[in-house]
Amino acid sequence: MIKVEAHKIAYMALPKAACSSVKKALAMIDPAVDVESLPETKYDYDKWHSVYPTQKFRIHRWQRNIEKDWFGFAVVRDPVKRLMACYTNRVVERGELKNSRNLKNGTYNLPVEPDPDFFFQNIDTYRKAASSIKHHAMHTWLFTGPDLSVFTKVYTTEKMADLVRDVQDWTNAPFEIGRENTSSMTLTLDDLKPETVKALTPWLCLEYGFLINHYSKRPAQLQAF
Repeated sequence: MIKVEAHKIAYMALPKAACSSVKKALAMIDPAVDVESLPETKYDYDKWHSVYPTQKFRIHRWQRNIEKDWFGFAVVRDPVKRLMACYTNRVVERGELKNSRNLKNGTYNLPVEPDPDFFFQNIDTYRKAASSIKHHAMHTWLFTGPDLSVFTKVYTTEKMADLVRDVQDWTNAPFEIGRENTSSMTLTLDDLKPETVKALTPWLCLEYGFLINHYSKRPAQLQAF
């Protein structure tokens, strides 16, 4: 978990759900973080992940470290948009499959520059081949825990203004969230072949089921299967 002790704030980060932006915003109000002394990174937003590493949720860790008078929150994202961003950001923009030892040494006979249909039709194998893909394409509850009621509040990426307002009210201090690590390209289910959507449907339906209180309407493409 990510803790800002000075303000009694705790945050569970979910990969590809504005976590770079939220981490930067928290670092700016965290007196324990010397922002000016952070080392430069290839991608500027990576420095915030070095300050606040993303961890899987562990209920005993949360209960041991977070008191009732803390403000604990999580940010979730539409499952399709989050999964598509794994491809556009990690595969296309960052080219991380090229760094996979398992792909370079032939353990898995997969292309390192797959088109989106090939990637998503083979995403289970890509998860095994590349730790970065596994990390960014895991189910939401592995990072938030199975019970979202442990948080003071859960925000969607569409409601970041609410998070800004609530943290400002909590801290009585300025708090701003910018946009870090945004993809330069957009990918939707309409861009994928029907067989690709069919392959992704079980995973996505589990996600929408878990997030039903935040994303109650599933894409029409998933209703067809």
